[in-house]
Amino acid sequence: MSTKTILYVEDNELNRKIVRDLLRRTSYRLIEAVDGEAGIATALEQRPDLILMDLQLPKVSGIEAVRALRNAPATADTPIIAITSFALSGDQQKARDAGASAYLAKPYSPFDLLEMIRKLAPEG
Repeated sequence: MSTKTILYVEDNELNRKIVRDLLRRTSYRLIEAVDGEAGIATALEQRPDLILMDLQLPKVSGIEAVRALRNAPATADTPIIAITSFALSGDQQKARDAGASAYLAKPYSPFDLLEMIRKLAPEG
């Protein structure tokens, strides 16, 4: 059984802790990045099975990061869940236009997130 790796790109430590705690009881391995620039670099280097991308990030926005990862051959097909606390109309469309596979607005149920993760990157 191979362990799937998830990259979570999020600048808020509390949000990262919630996901860390959520995935602790699963077989997923979690790696983290705190801004869009580091998220792109980490994704290209580590080649995760799934990326959770906050849209409001320092340095490079989540939308720009998703776009960059879609344009890189190594991550062009990696599932990306776009996450935002600003459920603004149009955010979901921007995320999808950039190439996000799915979209989740904060606050969300951790179980909804886990279900989405398992659908896009099944365990084992």
